Amino acid sequence: MSLPDGLTRRGLLLGAGAWAGLALTGCALTPAYGPGGSGRALYGRVALRAPDDVDSFAMNGRMIERLGPENDAEFALDYRLTTASLAQGITRDEVTTRYSLNGTADFSLSRLDTGAVVAGGRVSSFTSYSAIGTSIATLSAERDAHERLMVMLADQIVTRLLASKLTP
Repeated sequence: MSLPDGLTRRGLLLGAGAWAGLALTGCALTPAYGPGGSGRALYGRVALRAPDDVDSFAMNGRMIERLGPENDAEFALDYRLTTASLAQGITRDEVTTRYSLNGTADFSLSRLDTGAVVAGGRVSSFTSYSAIGTSIATLSAERDAHERLMVMLADQIVTRLLASKLTP
């Protein structure tokens, strides 16, 4: 395919880039961790609920990685976890060789001073693990799958919180 006379590939790409730049200057995109971004409003200011099991402990660990350790809390994050392990790969002899681990987290972020809910919702994800080795290997794979699932759910919650446009 050839371009019309006087039009080069470089010129076409530069023109497209300029139009894309002009289109983005009109959007209201604000970096989450930039000045006035919601990331700054949340970092170190979120009190997490106390973990009561291995899954919530892993969830809190990832939340602290993403939101920082609690310094001067203005918000409280509450969540409810639900997980289910389902047989995914089954042999002819009806032996399960792979499991799917599904998880859901209902969450709400509220102000500590007023108790008003400022953000909330439900996130879900899944992962899987193999059950082909020894029982110890299967238990280790299941434990690892639970940890991976909690990281995925925590990341989705943080993404939703950052998108909620909270201000410091």
